[in-house]
This record gives sequence, structure tokens and C-alpha cells, in this order.
Amino acid sequence: MPRLVMFSTKPYDQRGFDSEAVGRQVEIEYLETRMDVHTVALAQGADAVCIFVNDDASEPVLEALANGGTKIVALRCAGFNNVDLDAAGRLGITVVRVPSYSPNAVAEHTIALILSLNRHIHRAYNRVRDGNFALDGLVGFDVAGTTAAVIGTGQIGMIVARLLWHFRCDVVAVDPYRDQHLLDLGVEYVELDEALERSDIVTLNCPLVDETHHLIDAEAIAKMKPGAMLVNTGRGALIDTVAVLDGLKSGQVGSLALDVYEEEGELFFEDRSAEIIDDDVFARLLTLPNVLITAHQAFLTREALGAIAETTIANVLTVASGSTSPNQL
Repeated sequence: MPRLVMFSTKPYDQRGFDSEAVGRQVEIEYLETRMDVHTVALAQGADAVCIFVNDDASEPVLEALANGGTKIVALRCAGFNNVDLDAAGRLGITVVRVPSYSPNAVAEHTIALILSLNRHIHRAYNRVRDGNFALDGLVGFDVAGTTAAVIGTGQIGMIVARLLWHFRCDVVAVDPYRDQHLLDLGVEYVELDEALERSDIVTLNCPLVDETHHLIDAEAIAKMKPGAMLVNTGRGALIDTVAVLDGLKSGQVGSLALDVYEEEGELFFEDRSAEIIDDDVFARLLTLPNVLITAHQAFLTREALGAIAETTIANVLTVASGSTSPNQL
């Protein structure tokens, strides 16, 4: 029976994995701590480790895992930019992931952010709780009739584009691979520069790879339609946060919604309400009325958590038995 050590575990993770592990030949040990070079020793002797988006699977960590006998790194997410795949291959460690758990979850959260930011739901909620029923400063715009750019039309972005189409947006898309269903709906595929120039709403739903790191930087912001809304539910480093902050201050970026942040590793997934946030860029973002931030919760639905647990356990058992998982990297 393979032993699986799970890092960065939260109660909702454990509930999902405990449910999926019933009757399965796997032993799971849950750890709240993140995996890094200082904590990797906790996995000593484990057949597999399970990690999340902010765990460190760099070469030194992977070497420690290999020395401890670990043969499998199971990502319980789709992204794998935190894993040194070359080092894993050299060390004989198989890396598996969950390429699709609930694209609807992230896509629906993307739409929720767009609607909430546009209609100032977050500000209105706090006002009403304080007994302030004034409407000044809460004016939004009709989403219908706007041009919305979806950057990345994989499984998540495709659903985002379809939902925006149902809102009667003029949807343009940026992706090297064209989705035929979107083309049939009338979605137009264009180059990034054209999408930025034309769009009132820009949503990032692409993976983080070398080519997309800081995809939205100062140069890209200068090409955006003045006052456009920018939404990122992909990966934090898709945008240059300092450049976007400058764009917000100048008015070039009209509003910003984030579910991910490029320096989120020191912030997200923990209760820091009693602490002083020493990230000056993030703290400045929190002061702006046209910024809405959620803490990497777009994936967080019952359906997604169940699918993540089911696929992760299946990945580990498949590889541990000597077979090849369809989700290997």
C-alpha cells in the first residue's frame, strides 16, 4: 500500500481525500505545512507526496525527496510551474497532476468577479452593513454590448468565453489553438495586441509558462483600451503587478479583479488578519476602491474538491503499480 504525504493540507482537502480514499489501497498522511527545502524531510520514506500551487518542488527539494525514497510527486492542481520537471526526470521522480477538475468552478468565479467588480457588490455590501444606503460611487455599466477578451481558451477559458457570449458580449479570444465551438458561436480569434486595444474587459485564463510570464506588463497596459477592466484567475505572474498598479493610478486600467497574485506564496491560504501585511504592493492594491481580490478560491467548489481528490489518488495508485498515468508530465 503506497504511503502518500500531503503538504499544505486544509480541512476541506482532508475531507475530500478521506472520502475518496475509502476502500482504496492508499495510506494518506496530512500535513498543514508547505513543502520546501526545510520541511521536505517530513516526507522521508513516503512513496509519494501531494502538493499544491505554493509548495516548492525545485531541484534541491526533489533531490531530498529522491534521497528519501519518494518516487511520485502528485500535484492536486493543473498548473505545474512550481515543479522542476527536468530535475524530476533526472532523479527518476514521476510527476502527475490534475489537468481538469471543474473548469466550471474557475470559469464561474471569473464571471462572478467581473459582475461584482463592475456593479461594486463588495463595496455595496459593506456600505449596507454600516447603514449607508447611498448609491454614489456604485455606478457600473451594462456588460451586454461590451467587447470582452478571453486570453486562453482551454477548458476554463472556453467556458468563460461561452458565458460572456451568453451575456451578449462581443467576445474575442487569444490562443494559438482555436476552439471550433467558440468559432461556431461567432467568437473571433485575434492577436493579443488587437484584443487589448478593442476590449472593455480582459480576462486571463491561460497557463503560466515562459511565454506568458508578465504577459500583461507596462507595454501591454499601454495598448489596452483606456479604462478597461482586467481580471486574472489564471496564475499571479501572468501580470506585472507593479505595472498594473501604475496603470490603475493613471486610469489606463479602469478596474482590477484578482484571484491570484504573483507573490501570494507568503499570503494566501492562511489567516493573517492579526498580522501586518508587509507586501507594500499588495497593501496598496487593497486601498483602491476599483480593485477586488479573492484569495485563490476560484477552484473551491464541492465538485472540484471531489474531482481533485479522485484524480490525485488514481494518479498515485496507477504510477505506484508500475503503470503510466494519463496525467503524467
